[in-house]
Amino acid sequence: MKLAALGEVMVELAPQAAGQKDGGGQARALLAQSYAGDTYNTAVYIARGGVSVSYVTLLGDDPYSEEVLTRLADEGIDTSAIARLPGRCPGLYMIQNTPDGERYFTYWRGEAPARELFADPVRREALKAHLMQMDCLYLSGITLAIMSAEARAELLAFLAAYRAQGGRVAFDSNYRPRLWASADAARAVVAQFLQQADMALLTFEDEQALWGDKRPGSCVKRNSGFGVSELVIKRGAEPVLLQVDGALTAIEVPPVSSVVDTTGAGDSFNAGYLAARLQGASPEQSIVAGNRCAAQVIGHRGAIIPRADYIAAQQNQDCANSAQVVTMV
Repeated sequence: MKLAALGEVMVELAPQAAGQKDGGGQARALLAQSYAGDTYNTAVYIARGGVSVSYVTLLGDDPYSEEVLTRLADEGIDTSAIARLPGRCPGLYMIQNTPDGERYFTYWRGEAPARELFADPVRREALKAHLMQMDCLYLSGITLAIMSAEARAELLAFLAAYRAQGGRVAFDSNYRPRLWASADAARAVVAQFLQQADMALLTFEDEQALWGDKRPGSCVKRNSGFGVSELVIKRGAEPVLLQVDGALTAIEVPPVSSVVDTTGAGDSFNAGYLAARLQGASPEQSIVAGNRCAAQVIGHRGAIIPRADYIAAQQNQDCANSAQVVTMV
């Protein structure tokens, strides 16, 4: 099975321990530099889960873009669909964490080349041919938010044609208000793309912010109306809700002993889920895999944990500590 993820990779700066003092006697903050982005994070962990992955974005011709390509290749991810725009460079974001592991972001991405995804007619036709070879496409609300209206319309039409040929689409609304002109604009776009999604991997907190849901039932009902046949609603430490072909279940989230940084929690859950599903696991088994992947990631700083640490954690984790499935009435 082959999956393509569409979106943006950014330069990530995350705080580390204090370093040397400056001339005024104040401790200098140390920042660890890495690379991340919601669909990029998911693509990396899906590839680590054993699935063939292609990443689709636009980069510049700068050293940071070159490093992104190197890191993707090191993860075994196909970069052949990534175009590079002369004179451009990726966006940048900085993480701040609270003591309980929650995170806040500051972004610099106004001129990021990924904002031109699906915009150029020549690149778009080549990209469509590439995507048609995939079994599954994965994208998010952030992917859509950074695109132009015209590019989104082209992508939406393509998804309909892609699904008509038997392809499957997985979507995470991943609502970030600052990327949209208004909540109304975001709702209109997200609703269109949910109607072209076979799998929706949603975070209830995002759904509340976007749609004003008071209860998870409202989220389930709305997405059922959009025609989503496989719906996953992540709720932090609360049980994950799963609806497949109208049957609703709740699956417990095992407790996590140490939460260091929740950056990438939802992205890594999506990765564990999709990697399992694409390799033949049931939706219930895939949620267990998603929970395990997210638990490993939030125990480390940054969205992408070192590959060796990830593999070691996978090998050492007790597979018997699986989630409990509870049928909802």
